[in-house]
Amino acid sequence: MPEVESSAIERIYYSARRRELFVAFKSGCVYVYFNVPQQEYDDFLAAPSLGRYFNFRIRDRYDYRELKSSA
Repeated sequence: MPEVESSAIERIYYSARRRELFVAFKSGCVYVYFNVPQQEYDDFLAAPSLGRYFNFRIRDRYDYRELKSSA
């Protein structure tokens, strides 16, 4: 997962073959989002605010599974 500059997001990884977006938060939580288009991932990485983009364009728009919780 490449490191990114964000106060909330630590790393982002995308599997184009599986169309899965992995997001690791600084809190320790890690999620995988399913059926995410390549363009959505590209736009996410290019966004001026990753947290804002995530909240408005990814969270609650794609099915997901929590891989690791902060607890």
